[in-house]
Amino acid sequence: MKLIIVESPTKTKTLKKFLGKGYELASTNGHIIDLPKSKLGVDVDNGFKPEYISIEGKGALLKDLLSKSRKATAVYLAPDPDREGEAIAYHIASKLGKIKGKVYRVTFNEITKKAVLEGIKNAGEIDINKFYAQQARRILDRLVGYKVSPFFVENNNLWTFRRTGSICCAENDLRTRGGS
Repeated sequence: MKLIIVESPTKTKTLKKFLGKGYELASTNGHIIDLPKSKLGVDVDNGFKPEYISIEGKGALLKDLLSKSRKATAVYLAPDPDREGEAIAYHIASKLGKIKGKVYRVTFNEITKKAVLEGIKNAGEIDINKFYAQQARRILDRLVGYKVSPFFVENNNLWTFRRTGSICCAENDLRTRGGS
């Protein structure tokens, strides 16, 4: 049996319709690992190393994915083909440990039989650079959210920042109000 892991439970239903009996499908329902909510989660004194944890409430799901992966002859990690999807694939792969089957990264841009089978046929490895790009953005978001946001709220009466793009909005808002 070949295991395909996607992000969305809805995709598993669609894929089951045309993949056949040799495949089992599972969904992560988004990220399974992230920075902790309760603290910064980035070791700024150690090269900005992230302190990843399993997301609360995803333990049973992760255990199920590991169990299915151990039984599979091949595991196809097929989260979305963007940075977030690459991070999900990387984190799943990092939790699999030793399994009997090979782990592949699969991407497809549409949920059609032709596109999915072509993606499986051309399966490769996780794009580590895309993962690093997501990780850098996530760390930057966290640093800005935890460190810069309180400063702006206290000194400029602006909203908080959770994403780095918010800085541009805040700068524009500050200028429209007559600030620098």
